[in-house]
Order: sequence, then C-alpha cells, then structure tokens
Amino acid sequence: LSLGEAKNLPTYPGPNKMRDCYCTVNLDQEEVFRTKIVEKSLCPFYGEDFYCEIPRTFRHLSFYIFDRDVFRRDSIIGKVAIQKEDLQKYHNRDTWFQLQHVDADSEVQGKVHLELRLSEVITDTGVVCHKLATRVLECQGLPIVNGQCDPYATVTLAGPSRQSEAKKTKVKKKTNNPHFDEVFYFEVTRPSSYNKKSHFDIEDVDEVDKMEIRVDLWNASNLKFGDEFLGELRLPLKFLRQSSSYEAWYFLQPRDNGNKSLKPDDLGSLRLNVVYTEDHVFSSDYYSPLRDVLLKSADVEPVSASAAHILGEVCREKQEAAIPLVRLFLHYGRIVPFISAIASAEVKRTQDPNTIFRGNSLTSKCIDETMKLAGMHYLQVTLKPIIDEICQVHKPCEIDPVKLKDGENLENNRENLRQYVDRIFTVITKSGVSCPTVMCDIFFSLRESAAKRFQGDLDVRYTAVSSFIFLRFFAPAILSPNLFQLTPHHPDPQTSRTLTLISKTIQTLGSLSKSKSANFKESYMATFYDYFNEQKYADAVKNFLDLISSSGRRDHKSIEQPILLKEGFMIKRAQGRKRFGMKNFKKRWFRLTNHEFTYQKSKGDHPLCSIPIENILAVERLEEESFKMKNMFQVIQPERRVLYIQANNCVEAKDWIDILTKVSQCNKKRLTVYHPSAYLNGHWLCCKATADNTPGCTPCTGGLPANIQLDIDGDRETERIYSLFNLYMPKLEKMQEACGSKSVYDGPEEEEYSTFIIDDPQETYKTLRLIIEGVGTLEQEHAQYKRDKFKKTKYGSQEHPIGDKSFQTYIRQQSEISAHSI
Repeated sequence: LSLGEAKNLPTYPGPNKMRDCYCTVNLDQEEVFRTKIVEKSLCPFYGEDFYCEIPRTFRHLSFYIFDRDVFRRDSIIGKVAIQKEDLQKYHNRDTWFQLQHVDADSEVQGKVHLELRLSEVITDTGVVCHKLATRVLECQGLPIVNGQCDPYATVTLAGPSRQSEAKKTKVKKKTNNPHFDEVFYFEVTRPSSYNKKSHFDIEDVDEVDKMEIRVDLWNASNLKFGDEFLGELRLPLKFLRQSSSYEAWYFLQPRDNGNKSLKPDDLGSLRLNVVYTEDHVFSSDYYSPLRDVLLKSADVEPVSASAAHILGEVCREKQEAAIPLVRLFLHYGRIVPFISAIASAEVKRTQDPNTIFRGNSLTSKCIDETMKLAGMHYLQVTLKPIIDEICQVHKPCEIDPVKLKDGENLENNRENLRQYVDRIFTVITKSGVSCPTVMCDIFFSLRESAAKRFQGDLDVRYTAVSSFIFLRFFAPAILSPNLFQLTPHHPDPQTSRTLTLISKTIQTLGSLSKSKSANFKESYMATFYDYFNEQKYADAVKNFLDLISSSGRRDHKSIEQPILLKEGFMIKRAQGRKRFGMKNFKKRWFRLTNHEFTYQKSKGDHPLCSIPIENILAVERLEEESFKMKNMFQVIQPERRVLYIQANNCVEAKDWIDILTKVSQCNKKRLTVYHPSAYLNGHWLCCKATADNTPGCTPCTGGLPANIQLDIDGDRETERIYSLFNLYMPKLEKMQEACGSKSVYDGPEEEEYSTFIIDDPQETYKTLRLIIEGVGTLEQEHAQYKRDKFKKTKYGSQEHPIGDKSFQTYIRQQSEISAHSI
C-alpha cells in the first residue's frame, strides 16, 4: 500500500481550523498499520508505504482518517472501505477515494451460524398453530470495541402487523468468537381449528411471506452511552416454504438507518495505491517444468534467450519481473550466476562508461531487489543508530539561505550538516567487512565485466559498483529511511530536509565523478561540498569499493556481531519464575537478535529476561480460549517453561512467529509436538492432561528456511511468475512471431518487434515454446482445481457464508464457463 495524501478535510470547529491527522490501515475493523501524525493541516501528506502478508480472510480493506485530540479520544473524520472483490479494480493505480462517513451502524464484521425450523403444533384443545424455532449457535470474527468484546444476540420476529419482543441470549465475556447455542420460539400464525390439509390457509401464507426474523449482535458495554451495535441479519420467512428447516452461516450486515444527510465530498478525499495479489499455490511437483526452465537461465547462451530474461522483456514494469525472479533465484542459490550473466550482457550493450547501469533495466532492478532483501540487516547495523539520532535531536541543518528560519545561523547549520555527513560517510566506508557475501559476489562480477569492457577507463571498475551501493542503496535509505525499515514512519519535514541534504552529499561522494561541484544545480550545495573536496574522501570510497568487490574477502568475525532482527512493544504474561508472584499481563519492549530474545520495561532499559536463541524449542500460536485474548503466541523453552505473548494485531503476530521460528529453526532440541492452549487450573485446556510436563498433543507447524535473511517459498514465487507469463501471454506470442520474422528476414526490423531484445532467434524461440507449454499445463491445473472447488463448495458454509460477495462473483464466473449449477 502507498498512502499518499488527503485533501480538503473539513475544518476544525475551533478558531485554529487546522487539524492534526493520521491515517490507519485496517483489515475489516482490525488496525494493522498507522501513519505518523501530520500537524496543523487540512491536506496532510503522508507518503508512507506498507507491505504485509494477510494472515486471515477479510471482507474490507479500510482506511480511517483520525484527528488527534489531546484531551479526549481521537475523533474519526471519515473512512475509505474497499471490498476485497473490488481490490483488482484499483490494482497498482494511484486513485483518489472520497472519504465516507463513519457511524456505529456501518462498522460491521463477522458471521453468525443460525438454524431455523418452522413446525406445526397441535395444542391440547385441538387447535393448530405454527411455531418458529430459531437457534443461535455461534459467531466468529466479531469486532473488538475499545479493546474488549462481550457479545450477546437479540432475536425478533417482525411482520407488517406485529413485532414480537426481542429475546436475548446470555452475554459471553471476553471473546469475539462466542458460542451461544440457545433456542428461541416464536408463534408465527394464530391458532385455528385443525382441519386444513396444507400448512397454512391463503391469509396465513401471505402473512408468513411478509414476516422476517431479525438477529442483532451487541457488545455489552459498561459505558453510559449504552451497548454497541456489532451487526445484524434479516431473513424473510418465505424461504422456509421450500423446506421447513434451514441451517447456514451468514455474514453480519450493517444497519441501514437512512441517515445520509451529509454528502461524501464534504469530508475530503484520500489518495491511495493498492497492490493486492492472491495466488493459489500447488505442491512443488506441479511447478517442476516451469521452474527448471527458469533456473537454467544463467546457463543459457545468449542470456537474452533465457526464460528469466524473456519475463523481463514481456512485463510492463521491469520491477514486476525482478521481485519474484530474485526471490526464486535466492531461494535456490542461483542469484549470483544469474545476475552476473544479465549484467555482463548489459555491459556489452553499453557504449559509454559514464552511463553504465544507470537505466531501469532488468539487471538494475534485480540488483536493487537483491540488496533490499539481503542487505536489510547490513543497513540496520550501519545506518540505524545515526538515523535514529538525527530523527530525535532535530539539529537545524538548512543551508539554503532562502529557507533559513528566524534565529538560525547559516555557519552553525553548515557545521551541523558537515558533522552528520562526516559521521555517515565514516560508518559506511568502515562497514566493508559487514557487507553480505551475496552482495560482494555480485559486485565482484560487475567490476570484472565493466573493467573488461572498458579497458581504457580505470575508474569504471569503481563506478560500476558505486552506482549501486551508493546511488541505489545507501543514498535512498538515508533519503527515505521508512522504506528500508530504519524508521517506522516517514520523518517530519525538518528531519526529511536534513536527510535529503545528507543523501545528496553522500551520493556525490560515492559517485567519484571528476567535477564534483558541477553535480549540483544549487550554488549553496556546491559551496557546502567544498568541505569534502579532499583526496582522503575519494581514497576512502575506493578502499571501501575494493573491499566489497574483491573475491573471497570475507572476515568471519563480522558474523559474530548481533544483528537486530525485530523489536517493538507487546504484552506478555508472567512466566512464574517467582514462586508466589502474580501471573499478570504487562506491556514490555521486546527485542530479537540472531543471538537472543529479550524484553525490558521500555526501549533502551536493561533486559528483564533474556532467552538465548538455542533455548527456543518452538514458537506457535495460542488458542484464544486460553486467556480470552486475540493474537497470542507462545515461546516454548527447556523444562516446559512457556512465555505467552500478545501482539498488537494479526499481521504483527504472524511477523513475530515467522521470524522467531526462522531464527530458531536449526536448534537441535526443537520440539515436534506442543500444546495449542495454556496450562490453567491444574490441566491443559486442549487435551485435559493434568501433569504440567505432559508432552504436547498437537504436531508443531512446519518451519521456515533457516536462513536469517530470507523467508522465501520457491513454489509461491514460481506461481507468481506463472501468473505474470499468463497475464502477458499475447506478448509472448508476439515475441514468437518476432523470432520467426528475424530468422527468415534480414532487412530492417519491423517496428512492432523492435521493443524486444532478441540476440539469437532460434534459441529464444525454443525457450518461448517451453514457457508457453509450462504455462498452458499450469493453466489447465488451475481450471481443474476451480471446477473441483466449485462442485464441492456449499454457499452458506462456514468458509462461504451467505452474503459473501467474492463467492457470488466466483459463482457467476464459474456458471459462465461451466455446465454445473450450484
């Protein structure tokens, strides 16, 4: 997601009129991300990106704009809610969305399981009447309101001439998945003498058709404002004419109260760019033919005839192809030979050494993506401490005389900026030994290719590497630290300006160009750069570039440094280390490195508890019934000691579980079974065993790759590549035509074929045939899977409740291509 900006928000009613706004990203009603607060603005610019794996089903992706209030609860200005089935409409397009009003009646999520039975009852006096039994079995996924959910249901039978009183279930405390299993009886038709052959007379049938059963879900609140509405369901009784009993799951719906007084455009609008992908991934053997063709790409001569290079040629954006290719090649350990091959081919096509690797080619996008994946921890240890300091201290560093604020001194600002640039330059040029091996191997191959191609240019061996490590790695990370996970949010305007000035200077220092001051359009930057016009800076850059691009330069001691993998606040339950201590829940700052997992009272404090990585025997989810708390997981240690932790939301819980599992994957004593629930009141809630040292009752979930840097599913990346090939099939066919045309016709190239790089038409044609065959086979498998799913799926099941619009769309699509009927 890219959260751009909001425009024309309504003015604040006070004299100031400005607002302090932030935006949240929600899966249904669960917040998974929050932007920084932009102060005193009605057109706040956020410029923040957020990426996440979605760990559960959802109906809406929602964005809420809040106005911060220092004294009361923050107020909601408006929201944008995109239905899951509509996400493809806006895929990868900058779109302005009108903000909609938010009221309690429209904020709904979750589903309810109901059973209805209409029966004929003969009374003692011989008269007959019809009764409706409504059984409310359970609900799932209700929203959590103000941190709690104590739900109950009310059931009402309503008709044109009457409405029964609401019947109410018991309140279920501290759960958003309540089990009610309560039955309520309603009299549907008035008693009459029992002499009719049919169920109802005509008058009764009409009356029943107009009746509806209504189920409302509420959160029992202690607040004076009354209970909060969670969702409703209205079912007309006429569908019971076909069958006197009916059982199904239903999505809860918002309450339509007709309150549409304000126009949507009164609230302003929000600019978003959403990229949503959903792939069905088969087991590994399905992908063998396509995967084998892709993994041989590095060995194909020429490389432009390889499957990976062809993907880059047919995709609209090179980035689209680079992301899954890099992840696939990294997973199978083929990234260095692949990038070496495509880089060497690009260098051969480059005429001017000054433009080497400057375009947005497949090579540059693949190297960018590799650095982002493999170099993330390298950035953390190199830049994060000083970036944090710049963001917290707010030293004035503006050196443009036009932009100076009152009371600021130009010389002082220049000195502040010079010190920052000096410190960042020093930590970068001294960090060579920490540069990840995979990056060094790629830089070595770039350096060799460039030096061989431009033998008369002695500097090209440096500029080939610096165009990536400085221009496309360190400089962008300094400029936008939030995009490289160095800061949680986009920095404030003053800090952002400081980082821009530092980034420009570092970029120029790293570029090793002959005339430095000519690189700057602004005279104040050229003046500032005079501080760094000394040979020692150029020498330091060259020594650094030599170190990271020389083969076999690895210093293994650098691996011993602890690498910070993840940190943040979570809530933990006391582990019971003190014999008589309370086992209560407390908020703590958690920190995970590749050496240990610790928590402390707050960031920077001394750790209260440290768990060595080798002592993490399993990391698994904890069932909600244990403590009536969502998003909990458990870290299991020797002697059955368990640390129970609650993350802030489902996305964060998944991130922590994944990275803890990954970093402890190679532990020799890892468990194979665990308890999915807690040990409380003398027994395990899951298996009811009474001994606290009873071995687990459930197999541990399959782990992840043990590589700390990467968590990649090769099959999933191959499925993504298949989807891209399938999407661009017309271009693959056009490329086949181009190969045929080039083979038989030696004249000027036809314009429609000139966009493709085809060095060897026959080899390229062979590869294209293999790709099209592999894609065709997978396409048939997907079609068969959909047909089988279509036959087995029941509308109204727990997976596809009645009201599931994405399933209704799916049914429509299948009905068009299939003779089956639901």
